[in-house]
Amino acid sequence: MISTLNTEVEIDYRDEILKLKKGSNAVILAHYYQESEIQDLADFVGDSLELARRAKSTNADIIVFAGVHFMAETAKILSPHKPVLLPDLEAGCSLADSCPAPLFKAFREKHPDHVAITYINCTAAVKALSDIICTSSNAEKIINQIPKDQPILFAPDRNLGKYLIKKTGRDMLLWDGTCIVHETFSERKIIDLQTEYPDAKLIAHPECEDALLNRADYIGSTSKLLQFTKEDSSLSYIVATEVGIIHQMKKASPHKNFIPAPPEKNNCNCNECPYMKLNTLEKLYLCMKNGKPEITMDKEILLKALKPIERMLEMS
Repeated sequence: MISTLNTEVEIDYRDEILKLKKGSNAVILAHYYQESEIQDLADFVGDSLELARRAKSTNADIIVFAGVHFMAETAKILSPHKPVLLPDLEAGCSLADSCPAPLFKAFREKHPDHVAITYINCTAAVKALSDIICTSSNAEKIINQIPKDQPILFAPDRNLGKYLIKKTGRDMLLWDGTCIVHETFSERKIIDLQTEYPDAKLIAHPECEDALLNRADYIGSTSKLLQFTKEDSSLSYIVATEVGIIHQMKKASPHKNFIPAPPEKNNCNCNECPYMKLNTLEKLYLCMKNGKPEITMDKEILLKALKPIERMLEMS
């Protein structure tokens, strides 16, 4: 991509980013929900935990995380001695924002007998207040390892929590948080798509609302949805998660048709995360050129947040 910066100098961002990466021995990580041009530049593309693990295992001196703030924080927790750069510090997360640490602390104090299993889509401060972190991929396995007589508090996503209650049979106490992307899919519009594409399978992330999950042919994390489309024999899918994943689905299965599930309240035929899309090639270039914005964290929070992540890794 060639563009102008300050309307004076033409810059080939892709070429310059690759030069900066080589010159600084950096690794570029991109979440599935990033713009396709960023995904294609990245060394690794994946979900948040897999990318943090990749960051920890590389020999890179600098970690550049094209994702949202809590993901970059997780990379920093697992790689505390390396600089972690985020192209736009305003790239937050509606789900993480729905669970402020002071309110979560008070919630925990009201239920001291509950073990707190917290979805990784939360801030480092909330992780530090948790007993075990989980992902949408390993949550069921982790919950099934908790003794039956041990009460569980699950945060912050209520839709994922409801789904896990059905899957595990555990009566968990749920924090009332949601993701703006996954809670706004239109069941009515999806029914219309199923009528238009009768052979298409509906695949959905478990952060979606019950009504949509009840219609789904397959439910799974972002990475599991991608894997399903690779292995399944169908040729057409209605995809109910953030539209960025479709880029990887098309690359893996170019002969298949992927239809983005639409939201309820606007006329576009896809559902984008506005926070994920704050990252651009220009911002990626500038952060690598300037070495900032850099993720900084209180050391005490970092160490406390590491413990429930390590517990998750032990139980996965």
